[in-house]
Amino acid sequence: MILVTGGAGYIGSHLVKALLEKGENVIVFDSLELGHQETINVLKDYGNLKFIKGNLKNLDEIRGVFLVNKINSVVHFAGYSQVAESVVNPQKYYYNNVYGTLNLLNAMLEFGVKKIVFSSTAATYGEPQYSPIDENHPQNPINPYGNTKLMIEKIMDDYDKAYGLKSVRLRYFNASGASSDSRIGEWHEPETHLIPNILKAEKERTFKMFGNDYDTKDGTCIRDYINVEDLAEAHIKALEYLNLGGETNYFNLGTNTGNSVKEVFTICERIKGENIPIEICPRRAGDPAVLIADNTKANKILHWIPEKDLEYSIKTAYEYEKFNLH
Repeated sequence: MILVTGGAGYIGSHLVKALLEKGENVIVFDSLELGHQETINVLKDYGNLKFIKGNLKNLDEIRGVFLVNKINSVVHFAGYSQVAESVVNPQKYYYNNVYGTLNLLNAMLEFGVKKIVFSSTAATYGEPQYSPIDENHPQNPINPYGNTKLMIEKIMDDYDKAYGLKSVRLRYFNASGASSDSRIGEWHEPETHLIPNILKAEKERTFKMFGNDYDTKDGTCIRDYINVEDLAEAHIKALEYLNLGGETNYFNLGTNTGNSVKEVFTICERIKGENIPIEICPRRAGDPAVLIADNTKANKILHWIPEKDLEYSIKTAYEYEKFNLH
């Protein structure tokens, strides 16, 4: 049985769907602070899913999950992930992300579960020194959110050395898209990600483009957009790697290519079939001009290759927006 923390959220729910479709027995542990009961209800259509509402900050609640279920491995998504909020309220992020993860790892050790896949982030690298970014790039986060993820990675290294707890850390670049059947997708409140914000833009809600004077091909930031179903597949391959006796490791998840904000905007307009109102705003502090992943290591060791392109991701995101008016 596989435990997925944060499985009612965006990326976690897509992994749960993929696992259920493969016939796995899955437990989702989620506080529903950021995830949604509606998502859980949809996921139950795909297979044998057990949902437990709880918070990792409460050790007894997560211990109770291990106490009554025979869990073999864990995939850990639960955590706060808003960069700007982490700067304003770092206490919230360190307490939730780091302390919550310690409770999870300690419960795993108590019940003899020694395999975990962790949802990490490219934010652990900080300002890029070169691009594409490989796993050897220095990790110097520039915000508390990135700091919490890097701290967790270091904790996992120490837990491996001391207790033999094996982990795979997956460092995402920009997750995008929705499920191919439009039933689950990106649902944040407030929404901060680029693609859904462009798609939601209407006459009364102008899309704000932050910065058009970067040193890039068209003056806007370039990012590596990775399809959320491809991300889910990478987590499955990471679990397989651990099940075959793989050592603690870490991998970038991206496409090796980048698209500018203007390019994303143009594709969104084409898919919507209408002009989207836009306002050019000043740059946001801390936004690097280019962030692109080198995914060679994930390809070589996990045998993972992203299959879906940006246009496909935006099409699925648009279909999800049309059919799911939150």
